[in-house]
Amino acid sequence: MQQQNNRFFFNVDWVTILIYMALCAIGWVNIYAAIYNPDKAEGFSLMAVYGKQLLFIITGLIIGLSILLLDAKFFSIFAPIVYGITMVLLLAVLVVGRNVGGNQAWIPIGSFRLQPSEFAKFGTALLLARYISSFNPKLNTLKPILICIAIVALPMALIMLQPDAGSTLVFLSFMFPLYREGLPGYLLIIFWGMVLLFILNLYLSPATLITAIIILGALFIYNYRKKQQKMIGIGMITILAIGYLFVAKYLFNNVLQPHQRTRIELILGLKTDNRGAGYNVIQSKIAIGAGQVTGRGFLQGTQTKYGYVPEQSTDFIFSTIGEEWGFVGCLVVIGLYIFLLLRIVNIAERQRSVFSRVYGYCIACILFFHVFINIGMTIGIMPVIGIPLPFISYGGSSLWSFTILLFIFLKLDSNRMGFI
Repeated sequence: MQQQNNRFFFNVDWVTILIYMALCAIGWVNIYAAIYNPDKAEGFSLMAVYGKQLLFIITGLIIGLSILLLDAKFFSIFAPIVYGITMVLLLAVLVVGRNVGGNQAWIPIGSFRLQPSEFAKFGTALLLARYISSFNPKLNTLKPILICIAIVALPMALIMLQPDAGSTLVFLSFMFPLYREGLPGYLLIIFWGMVLLFILNLYLSPATLITAIIILGALFIYNYRKKQQKMIGIGMITILAIGYLFVAKYLFNNVLQPHQRTRIELILGLKTDNRGAGYNVIQSKIAIGAGQVTGRGFLQGTQTKYGYVPEQSTDFIFSTIGEEWGFVGCLVVIGLYIFLLLRIVNIAERQRSVFSRVYGYCIACILFFHVFINIGMTIGIMPVIGIPLPFISYGGSSLWSFTILLFIFLKLDSNRMGFI
């Protein structure tokens, strides 16, 4: 028994756990700073936001350590059930959920609000890893690609019904683990081409874009004029691209919420709104810039202390770090994230199990998406889509879901010599 405990202790990647704990601690300190009011100073309270976050951190750590005590095969065997439960929760939130900020994304449980979309991330990652590891599909053929798309598209569709566009977009990150497992590179090119066309569709008139697409298609057809099959393929892509322009325009004008359209237009420079939708970003950039190199000091940030930045303990928590800890503090936080991501990728590559490797890449991509978008929107280079900064933003659902995501992978890694 002692030998098993020692083996468990040494096999777990404790460096990753230390990074996780450091990020949680940084989050708690800055959440305290974000809600601190010098005119209403009070002692420590579990009912305050920082007190609740401390409870979330403690319970999250308990959940994580409990996961490490489970059998590694549990996650592969029960992946379909976990996925099914998270889908049921996504359906339930549409019926009994509470509407906050225009999104019906939370299930009220007493004073706590559960956000199923956060937990759907690890449910989807588990089932995707289970499918790829169990059936060993060739991801350059249509059927397995469609099955993988269906696994990811179901939670995306349910989350979009809330509607929560930010959480929906996170699921696009699952494309990259599939690419690692053999998804053809041209599909990624098509995806980014669609993103580019979507953006150009907002800047240019339909006639200009259609003309450009036809000319580009004609040039490619002429280049491959001796290869009939490629000419037909290019012709179909040209027609589909033109059709996509109209679909994208319709989705932008009729599916996205007005505030979501405004945020996209602001980031692309199509609109200015210093007092409306652009206010959050402007105040966030002022706060981060005010921190300069070393920051104003703990509880000394005026933008933070007087509540100029809305949602500062959640979506815009990075602005608190920037103002009170400066460039150095931002560099430390970003450095910890980079170290964590590189470590997860390195651990994923050393796995003997396909299930563990795919799941590891899913985690890395989800975390990268959250970090890149969240920090990007606080400094004004990405649209504000309302997703948390992992382990740092306030919120029980997000902290627990990221904790579960990470600790499942740590458990799989600790048993990598036996779990195939």
